[in-house]
Amino acid sequence: MNLSKVFTKAIITSPERQQEADADLSIVKRVQAGEVAAFDQLILKYRERVFGIIYNLTSNREDASDLTQDAFIKAFQSINRFQGHCSFFTWLYRIAVNGALSHLRKNRLRTFFSLEKLHEDGANAQILDQLTDKKGADRGTYLKELQEKLNEALQKLSIPHRTVITLFEIDGLGHAEIAEIMGCTEGTVRSRLHYAKQFLQGEMSKYLNS
Repeated sequence: MNLSKVFTKAIITSPERQQEADADLSIVKRVQAGEVAAFDQLILKYRERVFGIIYNLTSNREDASDLTQDAFIKAFQSINRFQGHCSFFTWLYRIAVNGALSHLRKNRLRTFFSLEKLHEDGANAQILDQLTDKKGADRGTYLKELQEKLNEALQKLSIPHRTVITLFEIDGLGHAEIAEIMGCTEGTVRSRLHYAKQFLQGEMSKYLNS
């Protein structure tokens, strides 16, 4: 079984991203012109997505909430330095991810990818069915074991590798966006993603193929 079936991936097309970027830039210009209340629109638009990516990196809801708030505060304080060379989305994510990575390094926290969303979201029932044919209590036991093994595997990845696979597999970002966020080349992103996938596939193979 392909490891990617374990992850819930957000998919947004290029035209949609461009429309989103144009709309965001219009709001940013209003904020830069002194209409500071307009920034609330960006907070409402991206709060859940920023929280999600930080939570997937920290596995701590309280920390993720605090770091999300910090990310928006930093973005607001730096808004006049935003020149539109990249999308606001990418710029904001770079601030959020860097804040989360600094937090991880400082506290030496371990990251856990959670299957909670898959387990609770009825729309993803098919994915769970593909993972296991077990039902009832047996299925719950299997999912718990799968969760633990995936967590253990992700803990063995370096923070950069963990970040890349989180941004790609969970948040659905492309190589260019991830490179922009992490301040590295697309080649580095591809290399880290390839290594992370191969490593996790190897670690999880006997569970995904059983």
